[in-house]
Amino acid sequence: MATDHSVGFEPADELAKDRESVRKQFWHKLKRLALKLPFAEDLLAAYYCAFDRQTPRHVQAALLGAIAYFVLPFDFVPDVLPVLGFTDDAAVLATALRMVASHINADHREAARAAIARGLKNSELKDGETGA
Repeated sequence: MATDHSVGFEPADELAKDRESVRKQFWHKLKRLALKLPFAEDLLAAYYCAFDRQTPRHVQAALLGAIAYFVLPFDFVPDVLPVLGFTDDAAVLATALRMVASHINADHREAARAAIARGLKNSELKDGETGA
């Protein structure tokens, strides 16, 4: 049963429980869309923070939920719509980032910038690595 604060997010909540599925689907979608996303660096920094072993579990859960929402093939505003397609993804990510901003550190941000600079090739890291 969904609580009032999670109505509509049940699929993302379910996907977030499977870290490996989130990881695989994240990289597939990000590589396909990276040049179109104005929030790609924030999304990558959130990803690196979520999979960093030093990040507290409650922070990982919040970030994995936001990332899972990003990778879901369906959402409130379809991603195929020009300009508007990623506004809901950006809003969910922005909310998660505000909640856990103090846990996203310079290493996570640098790893995100480095991944973008590499063109996101070979960006997948083993669990717990930040890329820095």
